Amino acid sequence: MKFTLIVCTYRRPDSLMRLLVSVAGQILYPDQILIIDGSPDNRTKEMLELHPGKNLEYFKVEEEDRGLTRQRNFGIRKTALTSEIICFLDDDIVLTPQYFKNLINTYNRFPDAIGVGGYIIEEVNWQKTGAVQHEDSKFVFDGWMRDLGSRNVLRRKLGLLSDKPPGYMPDFSNGFSTGFLPPTGKVYPVEFFMGGVASYKKEVFSKISFSNYFIGYGLYEDMDFCLRASQLGQLYVNTEGQLYHHHEASGRPNRFRYGKMVIRNGWYVWKVKYKETSLQARFKWHSIALVLSIVRLMNILTTREKKAAFTEGIGRIVGWWSLVWNPPKIQR
Repeated sequence: MKFTLIVCTYRRPDSLMRLLVSVAGQILYPDQILIIDGSPDNRTKEMLELHPGKNLEYFKVEEEDRGLTRQRNFGIRKTALTSEIICFLDDDIVLTPQYFKNLINTYNRFPDAIGVGGYIIEEVNWQKTGAVQHEDSKFVFDGWMRDLGSRNVLRRKLGLLSDKPPGYMPDFSNGFSTGFLPPTGKVYPVEFFMGGVASYKKEVFSKISFSNYFIGYGLYEDMDFCLRASQLGQLYVNTEGQLYHHHEASGRPNRFRYGKMVIRNGWYVWKVKYKETSLQARFKWHSIALVLSIVRLMNILTTREKKAAFTEGIGRIVGWWSLVWNPPKIQR
């Protein structure tokens, strides 16, 4: 299957270079690579001129096409007519050599797949276990166990934890991310995955596109697109399609804006999935928003990055209250 790789980037030439080196080492190489650059400077362009890649095309976008979702939509319009699959990678990703081979092969193994996500290798201590859930501090799924994390332990004690598998959103949102899928080598059905390690059949984009609601950094833009795409067909995550995400700090918003995004964009994607919600679901969503905002503020006492914890916590509180007088308008 012919496939195109789209990488949207913003002022990260060094990270992009590391990604492209890992792409060059792939067993299965993309038929087309589109670099969509929103940087105000020319460092990325100059780096690519020094290190041209096979099948690589570079585009520098102007203000009207700048921002993650706009740059992705720009890249889709430049995709070759012969491509059947469009893959997206964040510019701070590093691939294992068999990433594309395993990802693209998923479409052959699962003909109903309209989208397949990769599997981020995280520093998580997974252990095989024959036990069912038996400790509040542990998460058990498909015969594997890992630490749940302090925030989720608190949510479990408060009755605010999802009872759905990873990659599915409960009616009060705040489900388990696909990072809670164990490294089994299996392919799991999901209804969302991370946009920076995503792929879709090109035909999907004749029906939906990335939303311009998520301007700039675009937190949860991947959740929004996946939830709408999952209404068209089945999404999967292939845990053999492995890669590393280095979480490059540059290009990210300040912590206050980020805190507001967590709440407002989180509310937005919840309403994309559930237009109507029960009183209990609404109570749980707002309870989680409040609890996690308080936890973030309390991180002032437990972290060295006290200013970041404080400003993000305040941003969350401001974002939460803003839902009362200025809720986001859902684009359907």
